[in-house]
Amino acid sequence: MGGFFGVASKESCTFDLFFGTDYHSHLGTRRAGMAVYGEENGFSKSIHNIENTPFRTKFDKELNGLQGNFGIGCISDYEAQPILVRSHHGSFAITTVSKINNAEEICNEILKDRVHFFEMSNGEINSTELVAALINQKDNFIDGIKYALDTIEGSLSMLILTPKGIYAARDRMGRTPVIIGKKDDAFCAAFESYSFLNLGYKDYKELGPGEIAVFDAESFKTLVTPGDKMKICTFLWVYYGYPSAVYEGVNVEQMRYNCGAHMARRDNVKADVVAGVPDSGTAHAVGYANESGIPFSRPFIKYTPTWPRSFMPTIQTKRNLIAKMKLIPVHELIKDKSLLLIDDSIVRGTQLRETTEFLYESGAKEVHIRPACPPLLYGCKYLNFSRSNSEMELITRNVIVELEGTNDVPAEVLQEYADPDSEKYEQMVEAIRKKLNFTSLRFNRLDDMLSAVGIDADKMCTYCWNGQE
Repeated sequence: MGGFFGVASKESCTFDLFFGTDYHSHLGTRRAGMAVYGEENGFSKSIHNIENTPFRTKFDKELNGLQGNFGIGCISDYEAQPILVRSHHGSFAITTVSKINNAEEICNEILKDRVHFFEMSNGEINSTELVAALINQKDNFIDGIKYALDTIEGSLSMLILTPKGIYAARDRMGRTPVIIGKKDDAFCAAFESYSFLNLGYKDYKELGPGEIAVFDAESFKTLVTPGDKMKICTFLWVYYGYPSAVYEGVNVEQMRYNCGAHMARRDNVKADVVAGVPDSGTAHAVGYANESGIPFSRPFIKYTPTWPRSFMPTIQTKRNLIAKMKLIPVHELIKDKSLLLIDDSIVRGTQLRETTEFLYESGAKEVHIRPACPPLLYGCKYLNFSRSNSEMELITRNVIVELEGTNDVPAEVLQEYADPDSEKYEQMVEAIRKKLNFTSLRFNRLDDMLSAVGIDADKMCTYCWNGQE
């Protein structure tokens, strides 16, 4: 995944840029960068590897060297960015949140003009560099940005830093958010709305699908009006969004309370306590407990002082062990208890199975599992979500293959497994329950999850659950 932040100010932008970017750290674990522009020193940038290291510790010593009034920053799971570009548009810096499924096709087309790209260490092309190349195919920024949005298959939102201001563009289907903030003598743009609140900004507007805008310290202007259709990712509320974040007017924490309440209304299990898998499962569990009357408890605690991000060692044999190292059990709250545990989702099932096993080892009598979203049946093809990109990593698909006896499961059969009222759905859920050793398993329904968000269901992407585009 990834997130970005941009600011245009009459004063130095560095302080706001540093903390605004840092507030997106939950969205990425590999790379981070900042680029600034000032009339005196021109462009400057800094990019660091932030694997296993907080953003702040990598960049705080460089702040004095990044001076300017305009700046953009990003947190990324993939390519190093922002990148600096010099073209017929002049010099500019660009950062993106994107998934480009037709990158090879685009590269081959652009390479006909003898343009070259720098390959990353994994042999792939930097997606942000590819977007910059698309923009450079047109005579002006507005046409170039629109061309990039229209050309890529997947999703693309971006910020572009120029000497005259910052361009902001939201994905043409609105799959990821871009929110504008304003305070005296400054505007900013962010993926996460809460990222600018402590910096003195107030909500100004949220860009619509395909909207392109430009702003400086004093003004904001829409250059391309938003489209009518939107498919914002529902997983932003269920899992990826920070509790304080607001998308399309709906707060993440409140949505999770609503989600838990919907689940409780359909359930009849008699558990002693309700608990959430930290962090995202906690709010769902609060909503469930409030609705059901079953007490909320924290039978295991997430240890955070030395685990600021999802550290994974290079030793493959230890990866599964590390996955549960952050969760410390509270034996006094587990022993002889019937626990109802809510997680945001089940992907591979490995970590939740191990969590369940250590609850049993700590004396739990029963462990009932309630994922806050429906079974994941399709790998996401619109966003770089490491949770569900590969369908064959999904426990649901592996179970379906076992039940059907073939790897080639027809689309119409998959739709039966997506229907919570079908016999095949019940068979799949029971097979997953047995495989992961849960006392009981009940997924949230898609209609209830969408109702928990509360906006028009047609505006939300549900592809990973039902395969519908």
